[in-house]
Amino acid sequence: MRLGFLGCGTIASAVVRGLAGKGHRIMVSERSRTFSAALAAEFDDVTAAANQAVADTSDVVFLGVMAEAAEGILSKLAFREDQRVISFMAGAGLARVAQLVSPARAAAVMMPFPGIAQGGSPIMALGDTGLVARVFGSENTVFALKDEAELNACLCAQAVLSPVARMVNDAAGWLGGRVEDSQQGEAFLRMLITSSLKNLSSADLIEALNTPGGYNQRLRLHMEGAGMGRDLVAGLDILEGGKP
Repeated sequence: MRLGFLGCGTIASAVVRGLAGKGHRIMVSERSRTFSAALAAEFDDVTAAANQAVADTSDVVFLGVMAEAAEGILSKLAFREDQRVISFMAGAGLARVAQLVSPARAAAVMMPFPGIAQGGSPIMALGDTGLVARVFGSENTVFALKDEAELNACLCAQAVLSPVARMVNDAAGWLGGRVEDSQQGEAFLRMLITSSLKNLSSADLIEALNTPGGYNQRLRLHMEGAGMGRDLVAGLDILEGGKP
């Protein structure tokens, strides 16, 4: 497929890395020169060009621009009726994307994560999830959403990733002061968490680690008592309500 990326920041670059070498012709926006130049230099099937050139030569266009900057960027471009557009823009639904890229078809809104560069990543998608699966599904898992309310809820809930990473980072820092190889300590914690949740639901894992008086139970109860669960739900409610 001929794939074009308007906006080439961290997430869009990860998406390009996951698609490079898969038989596609990929063109990325020069707008983010640091990322686009690096991708073009690294992959033979990736080229960098001006925004209109990306739009002119692509069958599927990915929007990797910030929602607040989208109108100023996209209003200057001409799209075609036969093009399909997949947006990465959080906070912009399919109707809004359709307005921005007319007469092209706003096919889907998807939310990729950095792990898409290596594959094995979850992808939240609304709209033409068949197209999203066609492009990404062979190496990733597409989670189809019913409507924009579900998309918004998932956008809020996925934000748990950063606090979880912070907890692992803090625990790794604590461990690093007590073991000889701090990098090995963090690698151990990361593997422990990812492998433990891979085949067990979170509820089943909590139960499996609920040995009375055990280390896991004691730390969990301490953190729950300190308000971990309450503060998490409060934070998610704030995100859902659109409050700063």
